[in-house]
Amino acid sequence: MSESKGVILVVDDEPSMRRFFEVTLKREGYHIITADSVAEGKAAIQREDVDLVLSDIKLGDGLGLEILSACKAKDVDVPVIMMTAYASPETAVEAMKLGAVDYLTKPFNVDEVRIVVRNNVRTKQLIHENRKLKMALADSQKVALVFKSDKMRKLIETLKRVAKMDTTILINGESGTGKELIMKTIHDFSNRREQNYVSVNCGALPESLFESELFGYEKGSFTGANERRAGLFESAQGGTLFLDEIGEMPLKMQIKLLRVLQEKKIRRVGGTEEIAVDFRLVAATNRNLVDEVKEGNFREDLYYRINVVPIKVPPLRDRREDVIPLVSFFLDRFADQYGEKPKLTTQETRRALESYDWPGNVRELENTIERIVALTPGETIEMDDLPDYIQEEQGKPPETELNLPMDGMDLETFLDDLRFRYMALALSRENGVQNKSCELLGMSFRSFRYYLSKGKELGYFQ
Repeated sequence: MSESKGVILVVDDEPSMRRFFEVTLKREGYHIITADSVAEGKAAIQREDVDLVLSDIKLGDGLGLEILSACKAKDVDVPVIMMTAYASPETAVEAMKLGAVDYLTKPFNVDEVRIVVRNNVRTKQLIHENRKLKMALADSQKVALVFKSDKMRKLIETLKRVAKMDTTILINGESGTGKELIMKTIHDFSNRREQNYVSVNCGALPESLFESELFGYEKGSFTGANERRAGLFESAQGGTLFLDEIGEMPLKMQIKLLRVLQEKKIRRVGGTEEIAVDFRLVAATNRNLVDEVKEGNFREDLYYRINVVPIKVPPLRDRREDVIPLVSFFLDRFADQYGEKPKLTTQETRRALESYDWPGNVRELENTIERIVALTPGETIEMDDLPDYIQEEQGKPPETELNLPMDGMDLETFLDDLRFRYMALALSRENGVQNKSCELLGMSFRSFRYYLSKGKELGYFQ
């Protein structure tokens, strides 16, 4: 048996009409479910996952508009076509307002029915396929969600909590920390996730184009405006607008943005009509906006307007526990991209990657791993495969100012104290697992156990 092109529910109290659709649409390859009343139609909607509903307006126990409402309550994407033997413009308008996609008057033109059904079923299926692709793409890009540290765990918990509040959020973090991915996570957890997500990099937008890009423009409003164009504010209607590097926005545009946030209305460049807009604003910056306000580069009133919920993204050097999980993630991604087996890392290379400060944060780590994967011929990444600047960091002594007392010191006691404190840090990071802790410090398990016992005697470990 060939695969069904889709599932169609037909609700009509006339047996002949139900039979007509069964015969006609089964020949087209659809699976047909029929119901003869509002009650039976509602039950079928709850029981089945359908791709399209055909419902008569007038049924024995009520109106087909009830079928329409029940269908939209379960899945807003399912197209509903209303049918009647009595052409009534008022009823048609009401059905369309409630979400019906079309309106057919009996008796039907068979070819018209086939075309309308085929187009609407395919549209619904394309919407669902597109949503699945978006979800798959989002999953492949969730670098910000690859973590092990408590700092990132607490951050994600905060994001989930505030995402549904529909309030304005200001994300602060160094370049490369993944602010846009954090923003996308907020959108994915929000009630607006089915609507548009529009991202604007304020630092990359020339000042002369700010207003026309954000507000849009009318035809003829300036040289080159050959047609009307909606701006990014309108594109984000119902969804989320992400203003990245908002600290780069010119003061003139800051005033206009503040007005939009206050009035929820815009006017296109060269236009006279006020257009209502509804979007959730999330902004991000790598600047200290408090300092920018003091220096007169950022409006204080706008700062308070966007800083309702502040989110601080920690740099990678402050969450080193996340480095190795991210390395593994990128190794898998680039192996898949280049059609190779994922490369392995040695304990020494992992230690080097984890101890490097990553001034460019996650973006620098991603680019570094891609370069290593591309240039490493073997299956294992050795120290020699790492960039020189990472290798050189391993040979540097800690940047600690040495101070030798005038009357001398007990060097062995000092070194033991230092050793015990680093062991305590390693145990804390690895939740008390000794074999992982000794790997972090480059110690043998036997040596680690010896000093652990010695440290306990001196009161360093509980």
